[in-house]
Amino acid sequence: MEGDGSDALVTIKNIERELICPACKELFTHPLILPCQHSICHKCVKELLLTLDDSFNDVGSDNSNQSSPRLRLPSPSMDKIDRINRSGWKRNSMTPRTTTFPCPGCEHDVDLGERGINGLFRNFTLETIVERYRQAARAATAIMCDLCKPPPQESTKSCMDCSASYCNECFKIYHPWGTVKAQHEYVGPTTNFRPKILMCPEHETERINMYCELCRRPVCHLCKLGGNHSNHRVTTMSSAYKTLKEKLSKDIDYLIGKESQVKSQISELNLLMKETECNGERAKEEATTHFEKLFEVLEERKSSVLKAIDASKKLRLDKFQTQMEEYQGLLENNGLVGYAQEVLKETDQSCFVQTAKQLHLRIQKATESLKSFRPAAQTSFEDCVVNTSKQTELLGELSFFSSGIDVPEINEEQSKVYNNALITWHLPEKNDKADSYVLEYRKINNRDEEMLSWNELEVHGTSKVISDLENNSNYAFRVRAYKGSICSPCSRELILHTPPASVFSFLFDEKCGYNNEHLLLNLKRDRVESRAGFNLLLNSERVQVGSYTSLDYIIGDVGITKGKHFWAFRVEPYSYLVKAGVASSDKLQEWLRSPRDAVSPRYEQDSGHDSGSEDACFDSSQPFTLVTIGMKKFFIPKSPTSSNEPENRVFPMPTSIGIFLDYDKGKVSFYNMDHMKCLYERQVDCSHTMYPAFALMGSGGIQLEEPIIAKYLECQEDM
Repeated sequence: MEGDGSDALVTIKNIERELICPACKELFTHPLILPCQHSICHKCVKELLLTLDDSFNDVGSDNSNQSSPRLRLPSPSMDKIDRINRSGWKRNSMTPRTTTFPCPGCEHDVDLGERGINGLFRNFTLETIVERYRQAARAATAIMCDLCKPPPQESTKSCMDCSASYCNECFKIYHPWGTVKAQHEYVGPTTNFRPKILMCPEHETERINMYCELCRRPVCHLCKLGGNHSNHRVTTMSSAYKTLKEKLSKDIDYLIGKESQVKSQISELNLLMKETECNGERAKEEATTHFEKLFEVLEERKSSVLKAIDASKKLRLDKFQTQMEEYQGLLENNGLVGYAQEVLKETDQSCFVQTAKQLHLRIQKATESLKSFRPAAQTSFEDCVVNTSKQTELLGELSFFSSGIDVPEINEEQSKVYNNALITWHLPEKNDKADSYVLEYRKINNRDEEMLSWNELEVHGTSKVISDLENNSNYAFRVRAYKGSICSPCSRELILHTPPASVFSFLFDEKCGYNNEHLLLNLKRDRVESRAGFNLLLNSERVQVGSYTSLDYIIGDVGITKGKHFWAFRVEPYSYLVKAGVASSDKLQEWLRSPRDAVSPRYEQDSGHDSGSEDACFDSSQPFTLVTIGMKKFFIPKSPTSSNEPENRVFPMPTSIGIFLDYDKGKVSFYNMDHMKCLYERQVDCSHTMYPAFALMGSGGIQLEEPIIAKYLECQEDM
């Protein structure tokens, strides 16, 4: 068929974008097939896992810099890359090996499972196509014979069994007729050698001979007999090969047969692009005209307001000038006084009365002016302040006419910020749907309300988890919807304040001081409930005069020895009494050393303070601080420096409570997570290891706040 060679060359040159790794943006090198069926370079998978693992281990440190992997990744050292290939490799006993990361191609999370990279198939077909592309791109660069004596000759073929390239003479020498090597598979000159038999990554000694239709991946017979694919439907490799090849060939034939239609559509798209360009410029001109009209109105109002201010200023200055002239006249009263003194020397009564009457009026006027001085005008221009708040709000909502898609509304109750930010939204009309959304966010500088430029994220759902936010900062979030090429106006902005430090990860300790008779801990160890009081009822015959129940303590399983840390928890509304805060290791040993008999009438309750009452303890160097929560209230401890009236110490219980410990400065703070507002803070002695500490009395429950991650979002969407 004429033109086959040129068509093949054109095809090879036109498929370059299909041969680019979505992570490194370069030609694939040893591509691996991810569970989502996208391919990625072997080295890029390692770098993604290493980057995420480093980010995970930095959580909780003062200088942590969480970051999600981007398309361009820094190359880690070779020893770090080697470590990730070792089976069972771990950073430490507390940190699990990272096997989940977002696919750079589709941005969905993929889990590599226990085998990690070793469980992925190498995409030999793609690798071969990349090699052919490389050869076409460097046609002038010859592949030399690997067996020639110097100087080597240009190779004419490559042996796939020997993984070497040969010139004609060397090929005859090393592959003589009548020998086993003569049966080797050879191809044109190449540097890409792949195994003839594809082996199973799960069972390395078994060859691939079946295809799992559910997982869409090749498997061996052991995978089917007792592995992960035992209950999956499989087919023979030849059947899968035939089926997939027929489908692919049919689709290719369809595309080729539609070539003229595609060309026509391309021409139509070119016309649409030109029309869009013209319409876009026209829309910009119209928008510019509207804004210029607004500018003209503003300039006119500005001129009018400034003229009014100038007129008011002139009137006031004139009044002040007149008053000043009057008082200047008072300085001339010295002559008036002298004249009056001379008049007083007049002895003729008739002549005195005739002159003194007018003189008395002048003296009286001067006297009254001196008795009551009052400025003739106000210096303040408060009545001339321009109120633009309403107009500013309207201008902030300035948008296009109704575009056929409603403005999204951010759900403020479900949106929150912890280690990451979770933003959820919806369209007002339940039946209305958008093709996609763009979530915008930016940091707000509190000092002068300066705002940075908006960051944009395209989202195909109604929720998004955002990482890489700075601690102790305000962020603004807004959403706009897209339906086809139509874009809605932006939603109202939601302002969230990030925690003052990185989130500290821990669980409840089920060993140290844990009283399983009074406390019930769930399997995840992130929730504890108090069932104290049951033993008291069982032993009620011992109670004759009075009895006091004890506090049941439970602490975190990880201690703090430096840096800034933040964690949050929720107290169940039905809880009677809960204490929460921090305590040092030596204080905890003192509290938990000898359990007391809770039903003894002689037992006096220990509130956790040396004095028996936290209200009386004002020692700033104490090695612990606990606040009281209960009966839907949050109680601020008494202080010698502030009002101790109940109305100043009792607040409604927040939905979620945060604790911030600055170990180096020896300070602990308690936050209302709803608004990230500090409710109470004080100094604490951090000379020993500090632990998150909790105590319960009576019925109650504590739930640790769950970190916000991508899997958390998936669970929320499923619910």
